[in-house]
Amino acid sequence: MKKFLLKPPEELVTPAGHRFRILRHFCKGCRICVEFCPTGTLDLDDRFKVKVAHPEKCVACRMCELRCPDLAIYVTRAKKQKGQDGAES
Repeated sequence: MKKFLLKPPEELVTPAGHRFRILRHFCKGCRICVEFCPTGTLDLDDRFKVKVAHPEKCVACRMCELRCPDLAIYVTRAKKQKGQDGAES
């Protein structure tokens, strides 16, 4: 783990397989990620830190990651699975 990280990042995998990595101690609670999320996946908790409130809604558009001024949130898209016929699904 990097020395500048006080705590390890929180990680969450959505039902669709997208992965969130949140550095809570970097978050200042500005709500920019919450406001730019088109699906309403994110919200702030009682300490005004970002949380994934509705993981089932995430489409991994990465708007939260791209707009976060503190680099506190990262989203990784799920890898596509190949079907039995070799086509991606």
